[in-house]
Amino acid sequence: AMNDEYDPSRGPESLDWMGVPMLREGRVCGAIVVQSYEQRVRYNEADRTLLGYVAQHILTAMDRRQAQVQLERQVERRTLELQRANRSLQDEVVERRRAEKLQLALFNIAEMAMSAESLAQFYVQVHGVVGTLLDARNFYIALVNEAGDGLDFVYSVDEYNSSRAPRPFSKGLTEFIVRNRQPLLASRDHIDALRASGRVREFGARSHCWLGVPLLSDDDVVGVIVVQSYSPEVSFTAHDQRLLTFVAQNIGNGLARQRDQERLRNAHAELEKRVDERTRELAEVNDKLLGQIGERLRAEQRLTHQAMHDALTGLPNRLHLLDRLEDAIARARQPDGPRFAVLFLDLDRFKLVNDSIGHAAGDQMLVEVAKRIVSMIGSGDVVARLGGDEFAILLQCEHGLETARDFSQRMLVALEESMWVQGRELFPSGSLGIALWNPRYRNGEELVRDADAAMYRAKAQGKDRCAVFDEAMREEALRSLDLEADLRRAIINRDFLPYYQPIVRLGDGAVVGYEALLRWQHERRGLLLPSAFLDLGEESGLIEQVDWLLYEEVIGQLARGGEGYLSVNVSPRHFRSPDFSARLFGLIEAAGADPRRLRLEITEVALLDDGPRTLRILQQLRERGVLVQLDDFGTGFSALSYLHRFPISTLKIDQSFIAGLHGQDMQSTYALVQGVLSLARTLGIETVGEGIENDAQRRTLLQLGCDYGQGYLLGRPAPMETFAAP
Repeated sequence: AMNDEYDPSRGPESLDWMGVPMLREGRVCGAIVVQSYEQRVRYNEADRTLLGYVAQHILTAMDRRQAQVQLERQVERRTLELQRANRSLQDEVVERRRAEKLQLALFNIAEMAMSAESLAQFYVQVHGVVGTLLDARNFYIALVNEAGDGLDFVYSVDEYNSSRAPRPFSKGLTEFIVRNRQPLLASRDHIDALRASGRVREFGARSHCWLGVPLLSDDDVVGVIVVQSYSPEVSFTAHDQRLLTFVAQNIGNGLARQRDQERLRNAHAELEKRVDERTRELAEVNDKLLGQIGERLRAEQRLTHQAMHDALTGLPNRLHLLDRLEDAIARARQPDGPRFAVLFLDLDRFKLVNDSIGHAAGDQMLVEVAKRIVSMIGSGDVVARLGGDEFAILLQCEHGLETARDFSQRMLVALEESMWVQGRELFPSGSLGIALWNPRYRNGEELVRDADAAMYRAKAQGKDRCAVFDEAMREEALRSLDLEADLRRAIINRDFLPYYQPIVRLGDGAVVGYEALLRWQHERRGLLLPSAFLDLGEESGLIEQVDWLLYEEVIGQLARGGEGYLSVNVSPRHFRSPDFSARLFGLIEAAGADPRRLRLEITEVALLDDGPRTLRILQQLRERGVLVQLDDFGTGFSALSYLHRFPISTLKIDQSFIAGLHGQDMQSTYALVQGVLSLARTLGIETVGEGIENDAQRRTLLQLGCDYGQGYLLGRPAPMETFAAP
């Protein structure tokens, strides 16, 4: 280094120069240099030794300072780390406290859903819980109403809107949430933007900040829970929205549970009210019965009363009656045993009361009838309600049949007295059957059965009268049992077949179709007309199976081809059956038949019950090509107005009117038939005259403008094979 050339850029050239290394663990990490520019200042070995010593001290001091700086940096870095950890810990503590508060709120909501005594109390408690989580000074709950077309504000606490009236769905913020099924957090600017776009409108005072979330039940929006602020000092955040949304899920579940409990409470209250009313009515009916029962049997009666008595009237039921009949039979079998009879009462036209003014009125009428019967019986007699409008009386008959007849007549007269039911004056009547004790009876069931059969005989004779069961009825009952067994076997063996009667165009005598008429090929009695078994079929419920066998045969005949249409009668009960149309078209499709060649004949009764549903069935049939004809027109209600309402293709004028065209009342009948035909032409409805038996009737109908005819003159019912192909 001493031989280096002088470089002016490095400063002035020194006269003397001394430098020593700075060593750390034997490694050079720096140097200390001194230099002199004066002649008098020169460095020697002692100076070098001293400078070397100083250099080591300086290095030590520098190392200590550097270590101190590094330590301070580490302390500062650790301090920052601890501060961040502390803030995270504080955030965690705050979040945990929030979670605990939220968990407590959810627990309280679940508990309130079970413990609240009313919906109103539940709403107040929900408000209190929400208030622990966020600012809820302005809070309301809106629920979708029962009709699903508006909102009910079931709870509201607000600084400016003291109450909120129910309203139909509109463009309010609340409805906005119901429509979108999503929460909404809206500032004043956001609300103004929604208003400007026409998506919402405001009701009541203007909010500074508005937060609403939907209430869900089984994934359906059932309402909205809302908090709002009117002051800039209170604004809600996305965290508040998440919090309220989470709470609302539990409120929705709790609300559904509380509403179920409310309905249950109302149902219990209504049930208790009805029980109280029934109890008062039963107390009046039972006074006389309770007076006959000794103190010794009252405890037993309380245990057995429900099983042995009718709930509505308090009268003994069938089980109780049969028990008393067994005692009466046992006494009657003894020498000189007392005679008795069983009377079976069925109220006339009771179904009309139920259908017109309601079942409650029918129940009230039954209670009043029970009171009247009870007031007439003696201490040894028993009156029981068997169900519906049927009553049975065990009557002690000192003078035999004469006593039973006299009592029956007096009871019918007592029943006919007017009664007021729900503001209407009613005049009930009944039909009575009498079965007098005879040693051939083995038990009470047989007596009740025969009294029931005698009651039906009384109804058949014109109602409001009584009939006595006799040997002729007994034989008829046995024949009915045998016939029912034959009917069941015939259904299994498919012994029913259609006979076809031609329907003729009166103008030229051409056959346009056939009516299918039911016949039974009985295994012993030969061919039977419906009159021989129809009533039994209706009573036993077997006629429906028979009818479907007939429909199947007729549709099979249609599938074999031919010209013209086939018509078949359909009872009102079948026509109103929910699956009638589907089942009928199933048969048509299975057979491959043309539905346009099938016509159904119904009576006026089928049109008068449940008009909208009947119209829907008729339209379904017409859309598939099946036309409907109105059979026996004029024998029912003959309300001409329904001809405008229902798609009827044909009127079949009842044969009684056809027969009357040349009878004693021919003028009035003629005018009536003429009016019906004129109306049918005006409405574009075809007409068929039924029961044409002579040429004079045919000519008269043709003269009056009747389109078609049917009757023995034009063709008797017969198997299809006897006619030319239809």
